[in-house]
Amino acid sequence: MTDTDVLVVGAGPVGLTLAAELRRHGVDCRIVDRLAVPQPHAKAIGIVPRTLEVWDSMGLVDRVLDEAVPHLGQIVYVDGKARPQVELSLPPEVPYPFATLPQCTTERLLTEHLAGQGTEVERPVELQGVEVRPDAVEAGLAHPDDRTERLSARYVVGCDGAHSLVRKAAGLTFDGDALPELYMIGDVELDWELPAGYSMRSVNLDANGEMDDMLVCIPMGSRRYWLSMLSSNGQAADGRSTTAPDDSALGSGSGKGPDLQQIQAVLDRLSPEVTTASTMRWSSTFRTSHRLVDRYRNGRLFVAGDAAHINPPIGGQGLNTGVQDAHNLAWKLALVVRGLASEELLETYHAERHPVAQEMVNRTVQHARNVRQVGSGPLNGGDQAQMMLWRQAQLLVSYPDSPLTAAQAENRAAAAGPAPGHRAPDCRGLVSDLAAYPRRLFDLLRTPRHVLLLFAGPEHASGRGAEQLEACAAEARRAAHGLLDAYFVTAAEVPQDARPVGLRPPRVRDAAGEFRDAYAPRDGEAILIRPDGYLSGRFHPATPDQLAEHLRHTFV
Repeated sequence: MTDTDVLVVGAGPVGLTLAAELRRHGVDCRIVDRLAVPQPHAKAIGIVPRTLEVWDSMGLVDRVLDEAVPHLGQIVYVDGKARPQVELSLPPEVPYPFATLPQCTTERLLTEHLAGQGTEVERPVELQGVEVRPDAVEAGLAHPDDRTERLSARYVVGCDGAHSLVRKAAGLTFDGDALPELYMIGDVELDWELPAGYSMRSVNLDANGEMDDMLVCIPMGSRRYWLSMLSSNGQAADGRSTTAPDDSALGSGSGKGPDLQQIQAVLDRLSPEVTTASTMRWSSTFRTSHRLVDRYRNGRLFVAGDAAHINPPIGGQGLNTGVQDAHNLAWKLALVVRGLASEELLETYHAERHPVAQEMVNRTVQHARNVRQVGSGPLNGGDQAQMMLWRQAQLLVSYPDSPLTAAQAENRAAAAGPAPGHRAPDCRGLVSDLAAYPRRLFDLLRTPRHVLLLFAGPEHASGRGAEQLEACAAEARRAAHGLLDAYFVTAAEVPQDARPVGLRPPRVRDAAGEFRDAYAPRDGEAILIRPDGYLSGRFHPATPDQLAEHLRHTFV
């Protein structure tokens, strides 16, 4: 019998993110995958801005930016006629744009990142079953040398896809349905002259205005595109009739993928210019489904990613939602494993992430059913378009009703700036005493700990006001068992030589006023940010007792 704190089952993007975050938080874990080698396919390719922010906090984003390509927008054709072009542009204060990255590359980068923290993926190792005991989970692992290992883990997290054995062992339901359309996909190169960074969507409508032919081409690099095509008559590329599988994993359909000749036939019908497909790396046939678990947790068993939710592959929402599942769960599991939080903290995983997945599944299903309306929807302009774009970017994901933040909601009801439970936005132009260059707020948040920002205007930059904020920092750090970083953020109008009483917490000056614009802080206000980059609370005027009381919702 071997032991570990957490067993992660499945080494896709979700499992790798979870394992890497557990290790960054100082938790022992093992990650196993039944495949001998990772699949070399593009599969899920869309990366949304919020996921890039997550990878920034993990210290991975620079590697991703080196290999991803921008997704700038979409060129739309209906019956061969150009429709208004869709632009995926966000305000300059959002640090990252939409991007595309083949899933195989995402997995390689995450695997290398995890290996840098001393943990390797164990392959091919297959979970055979689990037995939940009061104090641990006993798992059976089948190794390639016909050896069966008995492993005792405090918790097991199933990141093992739509057919998750962990989900079944936990007794969770996975209700949903299949959509009727059958799709063919291919990873090919195209020799056309369409603008770089833009995807292309071309549809033909029948006499009743219903879509009867479709082609979507999404850029993945120099002339490399991910193609999705509607397969007619419910037949796979080999002509065999196909029934809907019970999941939406790309490549899970019963028909083989199209060959280059079949892809070329679709391009000849729907491409806005003459082009030739070549260098096919992969193709498949699939039918989309939508399913959602009833619970994200049952005792010591958890699910994340496709094991918890599947949806039509529109806008890359599934992979990104799964990565953020893992990011939400990791810091909470770490605190409980280390004895710094009670089991009740783990209940917030379901409370926060299940509504996010429910909204995402509903939105992508509705979009899939209305896909023939492409080119006439609200993404083409106006406030509603901007709201939809922010939702697609997953920048509107929030937890205002979470047990960790609900008590603070009314505190900021009439105030400006992000409220508790909402994403902590980045800002630039923070100047510290020992750096000749400005810093970003995200530089301060690149930590596995909570971060406390103490805003000091003229009344709190020195003297008694500063003493009060220093006391807040000391008490908050004590309540968080030391797992909290605190910073003075001084207003731009505060003189540079104004000093807090002590040497701690360190000071950054809002020289460019971007922190003021992003957060609308009040003099003497404390802003508490969780390890996953969401506001836990805002307190004005901040007091040590108030902060300690709030942190007791998280720490024991």
